[in-house]
Amino acid sequence: MYEQLLKATGNLGAPKVLVVGDFMLDIYVYGDAVRISPEAPVPVLNVTGTEYRCGGAASVAADLAALGAAPICIGTVGDDGDGQILAKALADQGVDVSSLRRLADRPTITKERLIGLAQHRHKQQLMRIDREVTEPLPIEIGEEMLGLYREVLPDADIVCLQDYNTGLLTDLVCQQMIRLASEAGKRILVDPTPGHDYVKYSGATVLTPNRHEASRAVGYEIRTATDTARAAEHLLKDLMLEAVVITLDKEGAYLATRQTSELLPIKPRSVYDVTGAGDVVLATLAVSLAADSDYLTAVHLANIAGGIEVEKFGAATVTRSEMVHEIAQLYGRRNAKVRPLDALLDELGWRRDRGQTIVFTNGCFDVIHRGHIEYLESCRAQGDIVVVGLNSDNSIRALKGPERPINNQRDRADVLSSLETVDFITLFDDPSVLELVKKIRPDVLVKGGDYGKEGVVGWEFVESYGGRVVVAPLVEGKSSTATIEKIKTLQAETQ
Repeated sequence: MYEQLLKATGNLGAPKVLVVGDFMLDIYVYGDAVRISPEAPVPVLNVTGTEYRCGGAASVAADLAALGAAPICIGTVGDDGDGQILAKALADQGVDVSSLRRLADRPTITKERLIGLAQHRHKQQLMRIDREVTEPLPIEIGEEMLGLYREVLPDADIVCLQDYNTGLLTDLVCQQMIRLASEAGKRILVDPTPGHDYVKYSGATVLTPNRHEASRAVGYEIRTATDTARAAEHLLKDLMLEAVVITLDKEGAYLATRQTSELLPIKPRSVYDVTGAGDVVLATLAVSLAADSDYLTAVHLANIAGGIEVEKFGAATVTRSEMVHEIAQLYGRRNAKVRPLDALLDELGWRRDRGQTIVFTNGCFDVIHRGHIEYLESCRAQGDIVVVGLNSDNSIRALKGPERPINNQRDRADVLSSLETVDFITLFDDPSVLELVKKIRPDVLVKGGDYGKEGVVGWEFVESYGGRVVVAPLVEGKSSTATIEKIKTLQAETQ
């Protein structure tokens, strides 16, 4: 599974994905909620900032762009300031908004969330204020959307419909778009609106309801695995779909196709906010299927992306590097700590984006002893992530002669991988570590010895960008060379 998911993530490519639906602007108003109003028993929000994010179908487009796809948007926004903000936010992420129409008589849909910050840190939603018109769009606007759809469809690799039931995806428009996609040989994925009648989605390729939406569609509550299987089978047959993916919160996702059905569980999460999770699932499925992943692999990847998203605040995007990291955490073996340099640099970029401090040290670590253990513990005390540059067998022979190393590089890497103080290991061939230090650019460079920082290879480079250099004390009398010499002496005495 580990290799399969990594390969699938690496093969996602840059498909053109046509996104049709209800485009919204999410507004987050942050403030400190430190007192109760004297006028009523409600919190007083002292506003400290405002943030704008993509919502609805715009969230799907942003998610697709973050995954490396090329989204093309069809839909409407108001001819107002909010519409301008939303269109610019999408364009700044590389999304094609040339088919996003601005309507003078219909405002941009906005969902404004008031967020209280307890102790300036803990975000808590206090209230949501929606501004929207949900009546069906005029017939002529629907015809215009269908015209744009016909023009763009030949260039698209796959289609996503994101339906929030705010007027665009009427029964007629939905059915026309599904028919046109089918005739063009394009897969069409639908994230449906909550409702009792899903006939308008008939003939789509994939439907992705959550538990609540699926329950309303089939007319009974989905509580058990049997309920889920029955509901999926009902939707699959009645709507003539190729696949149904029912997302089940902490239980994962249930996949049903004409050939197979399976519940795909997910890792238990500390759920921070479920806003946008369905958008990420839809986007990941679309990119995966466009890259010819099978349904099982695509849902596995969508599960992973959705799990990452719910640990973030608000509707947030997920990148491929985040997914690779999560796959390694979930499915990787112990030697997942050992990374080629390119993969390591991607991982460290992900870590830096989250504010983690990178500590780097290097060495042969030929015969592990107490001195090594205490030294690596001192490295751990310097930051969040400890990276060990491990001399290859060739570089050790160049440094110490043909009799070393005692243990080959694979064995040495495996031993280091078993230590909790070590996060990642990368091998290097050069007798000097300087070039590796320049590529990793650690926040903290650590070396063991009884000399000053001027004796540490790379110290000038690290300090040139504000990094720190630490010389850690060695345990007296403990070294690989001393251990090896003692073994040789004992061996000679017994002969």
